[in-house]
Amino acid sequence: MKIQHCITYSEARAVIDAIVARCLETNRAAVAVVADPHGEMIAFARMDGAPLTSIRIAENKAWSAARERKPTKEIGEKALAKAESFDIAYFGDPKFLGWPGGIPVWRHGQVVGSVAVSGLTGAEDVELAELGATFVAAE
Repeated sequence: MKIQHCITYSEARAVIDAIVARCLETNRAAVAVVADPHGEMIAFARMDGAPLTSIRIAENKAWSAARERKPTKEIGEKALAKAESFDIAYFGDPKFLGWPGGIPVWRHGQVVGSVAVSGLTGAEDVELAELGATFVAAE
């Protein structure tokens, strides 16, 4: 029997709280999602002023990072690389995204979930998602 470990709800809330706190320190507004290893939402926050479109984008970034077990930025870069390029539709589901800001969370050699942020620049989304992932990741 295979045991699938997962980010707990209390861990997910701590991740969301850390991301929101960092955004408030710098007067930014974003959407943050923490998902389980299958990419399904555990916790979510849309800060006041964050774009509505970022809700679905953050959810899909978390889903993509968990399902592919790699950062969404890496998925997007590979889709755009001329020598190795492929249409993102190759994955067979329109939820897959290759925009920066989705990070898988690894613990003891397996993905236990993902953290995603949307609503800021790609670099800021990645920075905040990585911050959140450090709250639960352990090798």
